[in-house]
Amino acid sequence: MSLVEKAKVEILAVVDAALLNFNRIEDWDNKPNPIKWSRKELLGHLIDSASNNLRRLIVGQYEQGTKIVYDQDKWVAYQNYQGMNFEDVKTLWKLINHQLAEVIGRIPQSKLDNTCDTGLGKAEVHSLVYFIEDYIVHLKYHLKQITEIS
Repeated sequence: MSLVEKAKVEILAVVDAALLNFNRIEDWDNKPNPIKWSRKELLGHLIDSASNNLRRLIVGQYEQGTKIVYDQDKWVAYQNYQGMNFEDVKTLWKLINHQLAEVIGRIPQSKLDNTCDTGLGKAEVHSLVYFIEDYIVHLKYHLKQITEIS
């Protein structure tokens, strides 16, 4: 199985498992403190991350070194996940991850070394392979946070 096929399968499995775990969580709106994100905002952050990585993985297949930056705090604030219905946030998160997995699964081997620049104020150039692998690590990290917040 190729890297992109493995990544697609892994993302879909992680999402399916998380959706089952979400049923055990009761408090999605509580903020541990005023400057920390709630569980719902963390899930929203994962939507934003998927959205930005989706763009990088698509544009990166036809343009080299395109600058696609992401200010996570502004995205979470402007999207207003805290004020949204949780079921809508959950559905959006599921669907964007399914789309991301589909796009990843179709990236040709010949495009995996293509790059995007994610640096705010300076160059930070990464390959599409990096974005795929980093997204999976990032996804798992924040899903673990969501289930562990007290």
